[in-house]
Amino acid sequence: MRSACRRGAWAAACVLLAACGLFEDDDAVAIDERTGELADGATWSIQSPEDWNGTLLVYSHGMATAGQPNPAQHASDPTTATALLDEGYALAGTSYATTGWAVEDALRDQVALLDVVAEELGEPERTIAWGSSLGGLVTVALVEQSPDRFDGGVALCGVVAGGVALWDSYLDVLFALDVLVGPVAGLELIDIRDPAASLAAIQGAISAAQQTAPGRARVALAATLGAIPTWVDLTTERPADDDLEARQAAQYEHLANYTRFGIENRADVEARAGGNPSTNVGVDYAALLDEAGGRDLVTGLYEAAGLDLDADLARLAGAPRIAADPAARAYVAEFFTPTGALEVPLLDVHHTADFVAVVESEQAYGATVEAADASDQLRQVYVERPAHCLFAPAEAVAAIQTLVERLDDDEWPDTDPDAMNDRGADVVDAEADDATSVEPAFIDYEPGPFPRPHEP
Repeated sequence: MRSACRRGAWAAACVLLAACGLFEDDDAVAIDERTGELADGATWSIQSPEDWNGTLLVYSHGMATAGQPNPAQHASDPTTATALLDEGYALAGTSYATTGWAVEDALRDQVALLDVVAEELGEPERTIAWGSSLGGLVTVALVEQSPDRFDGGVALCGVVAGGVALWDSYLDVLFALDVLVGPVAGLELIDIRDPAASLAAIQGAISAAQQTAPGRARVALAATLGAIPTWVDLTTERPADDDLEARQAAQYEHLANYTRFGIENRADVEARAGGNPSTNVGVDYAALLDEAGGRDLVTGLYEAAGLDLDADLARLAGAPRIAADPAARAYVAEFFTPTGALEVPLLDVHHTADFVAVVESEQAYGATVEAADASDQLRQVYVERPAHCLFAPAEAVAAIQTLVERLDDDEWPDTDPDAMNDRGADVVDAEADDATSVEPAFIDYEPGPFPRPHEP
């Protein structure tokens, strides 16, 4: 049986203490946990094994929306934390001072955490940044901006195309839905004052459209413009290319979460940035569709519904466009659009059917790194799964091990799927009743173009 401070139940109890002290049992290594608070109110958590190997892993968590709990997090999940602690790594992370699009806070807090670790544990021999979702973008920012403090990074399911590109793409999908299945009464695409009303309005319009063949075709067109994936069910294989109905149904299901993220979190971004950071002025949606990987889906559904695709694309072309507030766009570009100027190694890991940070964002970041002449510092690997940030411990640990090998040997090890899966296999316990029973699922994959890349 594992110690109570090694399972999810420890979090609420330990956060009340300045330090949990050492915990031991028959199966687990001794773990020292310390918690505290930074000057800006962000809380921090550090866990270290008794036999620390000298490497510190600084974890950046994903977005917590307003009203959600926002504790300090030092790993993606308790099971992965246990596996990494058992390997001898020390773990650290903060809550960030605020919820929402807290990139500015996260960059300040995660760097401040390094000084806390030095005081609490001593200077690490090596420091690795890692993070998930928004924390994946924070990880990229940390290694790009502070190569003197971080030796490398692992970005899991990161928003690595950057904030400007992300919010432009979300605007495209919601704009197209408003034009094609609307106009949607009560929907605020920008300058959002009532997120709940806007969300209810757009989700109601999508639900109504889904009841007819023409509506489903138009929903698919809007979703495809944002590269929303066509696979949603973890218990089934990816739908066949000719199964248009299943592919569109998956997009429809994803839109429930996609619209929530795109409206509720946009309101937070606008509040931070002081205005609307997104624009679709000059966007050619017909060209965007031509480049999209799902054009066959849209074409097939339009033909089956007896609709004129060119006519709907003309409607999109003629609809009044939305301009960004320059100062707001500059804020989101600063916090954060990657430059690609990597001086230390970074491993990106992404699901092939991610509905929040679409996998095509890896193409955008790869192109940015290539333009910065830093491709030798970047490797990108993919896990076959329809999810956002649902990595098995075996996959997360394999990614950390891969980066450690890169740092040890000063050259990238094999990152082909077989090699990645072999690294993760050591973590798998087929008899376990937790996530360690899940085998790694790295595959060969090449993402298509990101719909709305933004130059840094």
